[in-house]
Amino acid sequence: MSAVPRPARPAMARRSRISSIGRPAGFALVLCLAAVAVTGIYLMKVGDVWQTRAQREREFELHHVGREIRVAIQRYVENGDGSYPRTLDDLVDDQRGSEPRRWLRRAWRDPMTGDDWQYLPAPGDGFLGVHSTSALRPLRQDNFAAEETAFAQASSYADWRFAWWPGQSGTE
Repeated sequence: MSAVPRPARPAMARRSRISSIGRPAGFALVLCLAAVAVTGIYLMKVGDVWQTRAQREREFELHHVGREIRVAIQRYVENGDGSYPRTLDDLVDDQRGSEPRRWLRRAWRDPMTGDDWQYLPAPGDGFLGVHSTSALRPLRQDNFAAEETAFAQASSYADWRFAWWPGQSGTE
């Protein structure tokens, strides 16, 4: 077979460096880097605001659920033989009487950590309260109910103790 001749390539146009008059080369790169830096700082601030908002929501839930558990413990003790519950499940399904009672809707987990609560031991057997194991500093520092005045000096959520014992006044 004979070789078919290839068509000739057109001569490549010589590239010339055309730059804008009066504008130094690389200006677009510097402008782009500045925009990335400003965007990064903005996103960092948005992240801080989001993190604070999420902590505030978990703190609200911790306070709400902790108070519910404290009231449930009170009702469990006052409406039974005076013994304290052994677990949160005892508050959800109290089988001590002829009819089962529910002092708590469900066995809530610690909203700050997602783990189990730390129990405060009761005299004898069972527990008289719960507290979180979170070492975070609380955002809320004032305006607590009378039975929660110690919360104002708390250095961490672990210092927020939701407990009930006989003779304690003010449940809600």
